[in-house]
Amino acid sequence: MTVKEASVKWNLSERSVRNYCAMGRVESAVLKGKTWFIPNGAKKPIRSNGKSDKNYLLERLRLEKANGVKGGVYHKLMIDLTYNSNHIEGNELTHDETRYIFETRTIGMEGNTSKKVDDIIETINHFGAVDRVINFANYALSEPFIKELHWILKSNTSDAKLPYFAVGAYKRLPNEVGGMETTHPRLVASEMKKLLDTYNAKENHTLEEIIEFHVRFERIHPFQDGNGRVGRLIAFKECLKNNIVPFLIFDQKKAFYYRGLKNWNQERGWLISTCLDGQDAVKEYLDYFGIPYK
Repeated sequence: MTVKEASVKWNLSERSVRNYCAMGRVESAVLKGKTWFIPNGAKKPIRSNGKSDKNYLLERLRLEKANGVKGGVYHKLMIDLTYNSNHIEGNELTHDETRYIFETRTIGMEGNTSKKVDDIIETINHFGAVDRVINFANYALSEPFIKELHWILKSNTSDAKLPYFAVGAYKRLPNEVGGMETTHPRLVASEMKKLLDTYNAKENHTLEEIIEFHVRFERIHPFQDGNGRVGRLIAFKECLKNNIVPFLIFDQKKAFYYRGLKNWNQERGWLISTCLDGQDAVKEYLDYFGIPYK
């Protein structure tokens, strides 16, 4: 049966049928691409009275990643997360160019416009960093893992060839973000340890606590460059770990995002609202692909 046929037979909405299939509550239902195929003799699922703690998004991401599923939620989030996070930092590749690189593992540029080699390398590197986050989503956050994300992102870039630039290691020179001073290089290691010790003192975290970690990480600004992308990858990982729908920071919302980071101590609502807006976009993806969430 198709989802539509099952919805008529069971007197359920098509969305409910997709959700039941994604939850594994329709015996022998099979997902091929974006389409569920349901055995004719499958029984109508019984509505549950409580919410499950099962992490359906993380399971689906790992399933689609392992099986090379095209056009699914893994495909969608990989491209949108990479495009927007890179574009916020000045990467000039278009969304279509980002998608083309991910889908074909080749480079197809629009028209005769030249592109920076670093933009292409950092896009490919970001795909690898997202995969690393998905693989290790359930692990506690640690300094080695954060440094590894930076190493993945910045390897083989022109920055990596600079004598003062430390790929996969904390910064050697002072830097700033948005006109604000950040932690001095000699204090970064101790401040990062303090941040992680405080954060890891709790096993589970709320969305606001994840956002607060992101703010504190960006204010430390532990790496010479790439802090924004690493920080957003960490937030994505921690949302997956805590079974919270992740949020995207869209390039067109970066002014609100930067304002929220800068004014966090005075008004938390600005950044939280921006993140909730990005979370709503991901929820729309999950609704489309029939993935349940809390």
